[in-house]
Amino acid sequence: MDSSENSYEPPLAGSEAEHLVGALERLRATFRWKADGLDEKGLQTRIGASSLTLGGLLKHLARAEDQMFSTKLSGAPMSAPWDTADWEGDPDWDFNSAADDTPEQLYAIWDGTIERSRERLDAALADGGLDQLVHLAWSDGSRLSLRRLVCDLIEEYGRHTGHADLLREAVDGRVGEDPPAGWRPASK
Repeated sequence: MDSSENSYEPPLAGSEAEHLVGALERLRATFRWKADGLDEKGLQTRIGASSLTLGGLLKHLARAEDQMFSTKLSGAPMSAPWDTADWEGDPDWDFNSAADDTPEQLYAIWDGTIERSRERLDAALADGGLDQLVHLAWSDGSRLSLRRLVCDLIEEYGRHTGHADLLREAVDGRVGEDPPAGWRPASK
């Protein structure tokens, strides 16, 4: 496959940073494709005993991105709407509050957060690469590397993109591993 057809395709032979960012971009694109173009009913569909919805996953992954590339990366505060959420009253606020948001709001939250995350990650990579230590530290004072943050976010997307596969198939039968060539979000 020609990677120019799909901007999310990781490089065939690149640096470690290019491969990690490429893997993250592929997961972002696949997740967004799975959640794309749905109305309120589609975004609130649940399956089995799970309370997960595609709308909840959009909002949760936006929070994970913002937290990863603000608080954890540099110690900067999280942006709206995370900064005013009642996390103590509802630790799953991102998942639960998504039911109160319109599809347009959910897509805008995710899309806007991804744009900021890309900018922050690009700047951090240019400023010190994957080996640089970030703000986040364990209780013993050991600090994590940027590489660890990127790998943690890849893991988060891997888990939730699997959930999105099942949810989207239940909504309208959409299946597949990757978005089709040339795909762009319908709801952007």
